[in-house]
Amino acid sequence: MRKSSKNVVILGIIEDIIKRSHKNNSKMWREMARRLSRSASRSAEVNISRIARYTSESEVVAVPGKVLSSGVINHKVTVAAYAFSKKAREKIMNSGGECLSLTELADRIPEGKGIRIME
Repeated sequence: MRKSSKNVVILGIIEDIIKRSHKNNSKMWREMARRLSRSASRSAEVNISRIARYTSESEVVAVPGKVLSSGVINHKVTVAAYAFSKKAREKIMNSGGECLSLTELADRIPEGKGIRIME
């Protein structure tokens, strides 16, 4: 897998996720590592409104980029991402949801089953 990013933190996350995908034979984590390894100009930015629109109560979402605060969310959802804006984190937490790092989500769900990737 090509590691085009020069960000040491992202490279560490990609390496960790690749190891987990091989260990658990998980296509989801392999795909997440591929999406994270894109150039910075192609990294994902997902607004709260999109998460609210395409998810249901208690769903688990992974974002290979940053979650932004535009919009409103009214249901509990677990969101894992590389980064969150301060307001996006507040909105998710106020709706009863959780904000996790991608490695924390990989610890909880090593097989990657039942996780929706959003970009």
